Amino acid sequence: MGLRQDKFAKLIQRDLGELFTINKSWTGGAFITISEVNVSPDLGYVKVYLSLFNNPNRSAIMTMLEENNKAIRHSLAQRLKNQVRKIPEIVFFEDDTMDHVVKIEKLFDSLNNKDKKDQ
Repeated sequence: MGLRQDKFAKLIQRDLGELFTINKSWTGGAFITISEVNVSPDLGYVKVYLSLFNNPNRSAIMTMLEENNKAIRHSLAQRLKNQVRKIPEIVFFEDDTMDHVVKIEKLFDSLNNKDKKDQ
């Protein structure tokens, strides 16, 4: 990504994070972290990757975000109106890298326990 895209991505990440803490109804009160934001070269489309910690019903949270996408975009527009000409389309994705990390750590722990039993 270019410098302009990086700056815009950081701006979107910061503002969306603040909006999610203010408007808990969009997320059902779930703890959400924005792990990454990717912006298209024309700044018209934004992919937002969310980490959903300790939430058993992740698909429901993602559905709530998609249903509230218009309100989220409108609130974001209020914050960005003096900085950009066009408010980008937002698409939310679940970032499941932490799940993979936990799975790999459990695998390593089981291997270490097996090695200790063999000795």
